[in-house]
Amino acid sequence: MSNTTEKLQKVLARAGLGSRREMEAAIADGRVKVNGKVATLGDRIEMRDRVSFDERPVTLRGAEEVPRRVIMYNKPEGELCTRKDPEGRRTVFDRLPRLKGERWIAIGRLDINTSGLLLFTTDGELANRLMHPSTQVEREYAVRVMGEVKKEQIVAMVEGVMLDDGPARFTDVQEFGGEGINTWFHVVIMEGRNREVRRLWESQGLTVSRLKRVRYGNIFLDKRARAGEWTELTQDEVDDLAAQAGLAPRKVPELTPDEKNRWSRDKNKRRPVQAMRKPKGGRSR
Repeated sequence: MSNTTEKLQKVLARAGLGSRREMEAAIADGRVKVNGKVATLGDRIEMRDRVSFDERPVTLRGAEEVPRRVIMYNKPEGELCTRKDPEGRRTVFDRLPRLKGERWIAIGRLDINTSGLLLFTTDGELANRLMHPSTQVEREYAVRVMGEVKKEQIVAMVEGVMLDDGPARFTDVQEFGGEGINTWFHVVIMEGRNREVRRLWESQGLTVSRLKRVRYGNIFLDKRARAGEWTELTQDEVDDLAAQAGLAPRKVPELTPDEKNRWSRDKNKRRPVQAMRKPKGGRSR
């Protein structure tokens, strides 16, 4: 067995317990033990170490042992990108297919008022690499803007604007039409900072009235997933994402008969948002 050590949060994320950031928080909260002792941030471990999470033993796996599945989810407005909400509001995780022994890890986030493409994976290393700023993955958004947009405002946002948390810019802005004060644009950004797209427009005195992510890297939101629905990505699509993250391709595992049945039931149970409208003439409760 290899004597190479790895960061504890990296190994925990690879075990499917959550993202590296979530695992760092769990370590800081004292929820992780290594060889019977409470772990601390910065700890490195070997595969032969005994690790527990919330007093439950964790099965450690090498990078090549982790199943690499990726699903695309079409997030509706009004859903939160969190596992649980204290106020009981609906979260994106409520709609995803159930896994045994693993967890879906979100590749980035969207705020509650933003809809569109979200990617989830079982591979913590893939998620971490794609989210890291150094990977420079393009994110494309469809944006409806209130107000008259002038050329100099577009130029300013492409050249760069200083926001509260540092400089930001769009790498591309294309007008997509619209009428009156509501004009649609497609914009491309290389980071995933909180509300960055909205704040760039607000820096020019303009308000975003609708925001939808339509692309992440080479993955485009398409008709395979309507609002509130998910679909599993193909082997080629997963390999494309891995290449962008600098990872070697790995075969996407086939679903077992039990998983196929469970995922099919989940899909039928989680009806698309459009199908949940009240009938004509009906009263809302």
